[in-house]
Amino acid sequence: MRDQHVHSPYCPHGSTDTLEAYVHNAKKHNLREISFTEHAPLPQGFIDPTPLKDSAMSWSDLPQYLKGVQLIKEKYKRDIKVNVGLEIDYIEGFEHETRAFLDEYGLLLDDSILSVHFIKKENNYYCIDYSEDNFHTIIQQYGNIRFVYDKYFDTLKKSILSDLGPYKPTRIGHITLVEKFKKKYPAPFELSSYSNTILDLIVQKKYSLDYNGAGIVKPLCGETYPPLSIATEAAKRKIPLIYGSDAHSAKDLMQGYEFINFNLLIEN
Repeated sequence: MRDQHVHSPYCPHGSTDTLEAYVHNAKKHNLREISFTEHAPLPQGFIDPTPLKDSAMSWSDLPQYLKGVQLIKEKYKRDIKVNVGLEIDYIEGFEHETRAFLDEYGLLLDDSILSVHFIKKENNYYCIDYSEDNFHTIIQQYGNIRFVYDKYFDTLKKSILSDLGPYKPTRIGHITLVEKFKKKYPAPFELSSYSNTILDLIVQKKYSLDYNGAGIVKPLCGETYPPLSIATEAAKRKIPLIYGSDAHSAKDLMQGYEFINFNLLIEN
């Protein structure tokens, strides 16, 4: 029983629940391990394309976040294993900056996730999971939904293959995040045409997958990231599947867990 994708009060699009509130709720769920994986500050020079510029923790908050989780880790070490972690964005064109960040901070981390939230078209970036209206705008910019999926999974592929140094995260986050709004913008093709290639690359790199429950509570998704069919294919390939709630408030811990296929969870 562990939840290894958890955010914190340092997330500007999350809640103000304290780190201790998360840990107390984790203990109520009888968790033996929890990973705080706050959105790492976006690379210097990258302009957050979201309207509120609230995609990630600020650079000024990073030292306090790392210190705060370390203190919580020590305080509750007899009750629960607390990991100091980050969710790192892979942003096409900012690989050098991301590697430099990991070279500086990677040694301080117990756990980390590599995720794609942003896709690039020409000189513009778009956040794929910001809102359904924003997703509609992205479809218009790319011409049709297939081109959006093409770009998302191509960026995901680049994230897996990227050289981000010795501290590169080896767990890939919510690989089907592009489907967050699928009930309103359904894709007229099989997702496996993309996902099988991604899974094969993950096998080659000996990486693991974030088996993310947050999609269950998203009204226009209603499935885990990835869905059961892809999680099953991952398990067939012996890819470790690591459950994460992607909680942005203390009450969100373990969200979607009842829809996780326990038989597929593979421990590291």
